[in-house]
Amino acid sequence: MGLIGTHVQRREDPALLRGEGRYVANLTTSDTAYAVYVTSPHAHADIISIDVSAAQIDGVLGVYTAANVGIETYPPPFGGMNDEMVRPMFARDRVRYVGEPIVAVVAVSLEIAVDAAELIDIEYEWRPAVVDAEAARDAGFALFPGISDPLAYRTSVGTEPDFTTCEVVVTQRMVNQRVAAAPMETRSGMAWWEGTRLVHYSASQAVHENKALLAKLYGLAAHDVRVVTPDVGGSFGAKFRTYPEEALLGWFARDLGRPVTWTETRSASMTGLAHARGQIQTVTIGGRRDGTIEKYSNHVVQDAGAYPLVALLPRMTQIMLTGVYTIDDAAFVGESVVTNTTPVGALRGAGRPEAASAIERAVDMFAADCDLDPVEVRRKNFIPTDAFPYLSASGALYDSGNYAAALDAALDALGYEQIRADQRKRRAGGAVVQIGVGIATYVEVTASTPAADLASLELRHDGTVQVIASGTPHGQGHATVWAMLVADALGVTLDAVDVVTADTDLVEHGVATGGSRSGQIIGSLVHTAAHQLAEQARQLAADLLEAAIEDVVLDRDVGRFHVVGAPAHGLGWGELAAASATPLTTRAANSFEGNTFPFGTHIAVVSVDTETGDVALDRVIAVDDAGPVLNASIFDGQIHGGLAGGIAQALMEEIRFDDDGNPQTTNFADYKAISAAELPTFELIRSETPSPNNPLGVKGIGESGTIGITVAVQNAVVDAVRHLGVRHIDLPLTGERVWRAIHGRRLHQ
Repeated sequence: MGLIGTHVQRREDPALLRGEGRYVANLTTSDTAYAVYVTSPHAHADIISIDVSAAQIDGVLGVYTAANVGIETYPPPFGGMNDEMVRPMFARDRVRYVGEPIVAVVAVSLEIAVDAAELIDIEYEWRPAVVDAEAARDAGFALFPGISDPLAYRTSVGTEPDFTTCEVVVTQRMVNQRVAAAPMETRSGMAWWEGTRLVHYSASQAVHENKALLAKLYGLAAHDVRVVTPDVGGSFGAKFRTYPEEALLGWFARDLGRPVTWTETRSASMTGLAHARGQIQTVTIGGRRDGTIEKYSNHVVQDAGAYPLVALLPRMTQIMLTGVYTIDDAAFVGESVVTNTTPVGALRGAGRPEAASAIERAVDMFAADCDLDPVEVRRKNFIPTDAFPYLSASGALYDSGNYAAALDAALDALGYEQIRADQRKRRAGGAVVQIGVGIATYVEVTASTPAADLASLELRHDGTVQVIASGTPHGQGHATVWAMLVADALGVTLDAVDVVTADTDLVEHGVATGGSRSGQIIGSLVHTAAHQLAEQARQLAADLLEAAIEDVVLDRDVGRFHVVGAPAHGLGWGELAAASATPLTTRAANSFEGNTFPFGTHIAVVSVDTETGDVALDRVIAVDDAGPVLNASIFDGQIHGGLAGGIAQALMEEIRFDDDGNPQTTNFADYKAISAAELPTFELIRSETPSPNNPLGVKGIGESGTIGITVAVQNAVVDAVRHLGVRHIDLPLTGERVWRAIHGRRLHQ
C-alpha cells in the first residue's frame, strides 16, 4: 500500500477543528469544586503570618496551607541534583520566587474561589533577591538555610585546552536568554477518588511518570492510581511532570469528597510554568589561520531558578559540545545555580539548541578572524561520512550523518554566491538596509531517555486492529503514524486501526513523550508487533487453507492471505478474525538500541535597517535529516513548529525580571510571542540518512527545527552589520539591541 513517507492527514485534526477536542478544563460534574492558588508577590521573603479567616465566605469548601496539608515536599524529577534544595508543596516559612504557591482556596465555583483568595492576608518580611545566575554563583548566594553554595548541579568533560598553541583564538561570552514555553493551554488538572483509588486527569506529556509521582506522594500502590491525559493544547517540554499545584488536587478531593479541578490563568502560567534556556556561555575556539579548528571549550552558567527542577540541562549541552566538527581537544563545564526566579525546565530541544548556538556562533566568529568564508570553515572541519559511528570528544556516539550534503543542499537552494554578490554591492554603496546570511549546520541527540515502552496489537473479531502504545502524545500525531505503520504492515485500511494511548489503566507502562523519542522507539515497537501479528495470521491462514506456511503470502495491496500462485482463493483479516477461537495478539516492549543523531543545515537571510536596528527575516531554508520519513505532513509540521519557536527566541521572546525579582513579562502584551506575521514561507528540504539503531532507521524530528535556526538568524544579523565593526550581538535580536550594537553602545536592560 506504500503509506509510509506519504502525506497522510492527521486523524486527530478533524475533531479539534470542529471544536470537539476534549481537554481537562472541559471535564465537569455536578459536584465539581474549583481550586485557586494564592501565590507570592515577592521573589524572596519570609512568611510572618497567614490569615485565611476572611476567605471563609459562602461557597468556599476548604482553604489549604502547609499547616493543614500532609504532603510537605515535592520530589525532584531527576537524580543528580542537590537534593538538599527541597521544593515544598506549599511555601511554609519562606518564598523564593514570584508565583510560588502559599494558599489554595477550593469553592463551588471558580468565581467564588477567586473572590475568596483575594481576601487572604499574608504578612511578609522582605529579603534581597538575586536574579542573575553569575552573580548568585560568584556571591555564594544562600537561597536555602544551611546551604551556602548556590550550586544545584555541576557537570564537566575534558580538560581545558591550551589555546596558546593556536594561531587564531576567539573568546566570547554569550547569553542564551530565558524564554517561556507559552502553550495555548495552560497547566490544568482534575482529580477525584473512586473509593481508595485516585483518578487524575492531567494536561501533561507523561502519564506514567505522573502516576509514579502521585503514588509516592499519597502513599498508594501503583494499581490505586489512574492517570489519563486527554487532548493537550501544547507542552513543548514544560508539562513534562505534574507540578505541586496540580499534584495537590487529590488531597483536596479526598478531603472534600468531590472532584476538584484547577486551570491556571495566563499570567499565573507565565510565572508558574517552568521557564527554559537561561544559559550564560563563555566559549573559546582556536585553530590555524587556514580555518582548521583545533580546540574548543564552553563554560556554562545555567540559571536553575528557585528550585532545581531540571538543573541538569547543561548535561544535554555538554553531550552535543562539538556539534558536527572533528574537534578532539575540547572541554565543557556546566554549573546550574539557583536564583529567585521561576524554576527552569525543559523546552523543545532542552540543552541541544544551546549547544548548537554556542558552537555555530563560535565557528562564525573564528571564520571572521581567519578572514575566511564561514561555509569554507564548516566544510573543512565536518566529521566525514566514512567516520560513522563517530565518538565525539564529549563521549556521544553519533550513529550516522552526511553534514556536507545537508550544507550543499541548503546553499544550492539559497543561491549562495548571488546573495553574497548582492551583499557586497549594498556594502559598497553604503545602503541603509543591509542583508546578512546566517548558516548553522547542526546535530542533536534524540531518544536520550531510558526505554520502558510497549506496543501491543489485537486483531478483533470484526477484523479491525487495536493498538495499545505507550507514550503521552500532546500534538505529535501518534494515532496517525501508529495506524500508518500497522496498516502498511498488514494491508488494512487506516480506518480499521484504533490507537489507544495516555491512560495508565489501559497502557501497562511507558516513558514520557519528549526528547524526540517516539517514532524511533515506540514506532519501532508498533512496527515489530504489527509484523509479528502478520506472521501469526499467516500461520492461521496456512492452517485454514491447508497449506504449508512457507507457501502462504500476504498481499498487502488488498489485505488478503493466499497460497503462492493462487490469489483468487484467499482469506482476509475479517475472515481470519472470525475463524480464530481467541483474538490474535502480539506485544513488543523495551526496544532500545542506542541514541540517534538527527542533523541538518538551517540558513537565514535577513535585512537589517542600520538606522533603526530593525530586523526583517527574508528567507529560511531548512534541510533536516531524521532518517526515513514516516508521515511527510507530520514531518514538515514538526519542522514548521520548531523553526517558528527558534526564530521567536532569536528575534523577540525573552522572560525578564527587575533587580528585585519582579517578573516584567507576565502576559502576551509584555511577552512577545511570535505569529505568522513575523515569519516568511519556510523552504523545506528533506534528506534521509537511516540510523542503524532501530528497525525503521528513523531518528527524532520533534525538536530539530529549534536546534539550528536560532543561531542561524543570530549569525545572519551579525553578518549583516559585521562590516560596521559589530562582532557579536546577544539574543534576542530586538531593534534596540541591534541599534545599540551598531552604534557602539552597551545595552542596559
